[in-house]
Amino acid sequence: MKAAVIVFPGANCDRDCKVAIERSTGARVDMVWHGDTALPDRLDLIVLPGGFSYGDYLRCGAMASLSPVMAEVKAAAERGVATVGICNGFQVLCEARMLPGALLRNEHLKYVCKAVELEVTNAQTRFTAGYAGRRQVAMTVGNGEGNFFADDPTLDRLEGEGQVVFRYLDNPNGSARGIAGIVSGRGNVLGLMPHPDRAFEPELGSADGAILFQSALASA
Repeated sequence: MKAAVIVFPGANCDRDCKVAIERSTGARVDMVWHGDTALPDRLDLIVLPGGFSYGDYLRCGAMASLSPVMAEVKAAAERGVATVGICNGFQVLCEARMLPGALLRNEHLKYVCKAVELEVTNAQTRFTAGYAGRRQVAMTVGNGEGNFFADDPTLDRLEGEGQVVFRYLDNPNGSARGIAGIVSGRGNVLGLMPHPDRAFEPELGSADGAILFQSALASA
């Protein structure tokens, strides 16, 4: 199995993601610089990590969404390659119009960093199949702009079509309808604010994030 982690200037979770994927799945992980114009061949998974790409100038994820490598990320996703955006990576996916909605300032205008409990609202996606009958998992959040927003028709569509994958049990950001993670209509692009890369071993407080990476690669 083969994965790639995209490295943007200002990213700070790229190596976390590499280690989490390697230890969780045994997959080979390549680090790909944002200025590259090609991806490694035969990828099974692409991860856009958390951090502060381009210093969060303009809008979180806006500048990173225009990086040269993103044209190849979009093309790979259109071919069906599993693609995950975590925290800042979720913001990049929304700015790149690979997922609907936007991530706004947190409701109380404060940075939030803590463990969170999540409801698995759809365990039949390629990213959540490994959770099987489990309805509750634990990860962590660390963001100042994790407040997911979309208009009501979009939210209704996301919920009606099973695209809401994770929901906060105690909404720390003020996200619309408690949404913590969504998938694309085709089901191969996932964006989530909680960090599975910070919850892949019991020593970190939870190993629930490992199941997400395992599910994504098992589906390939």
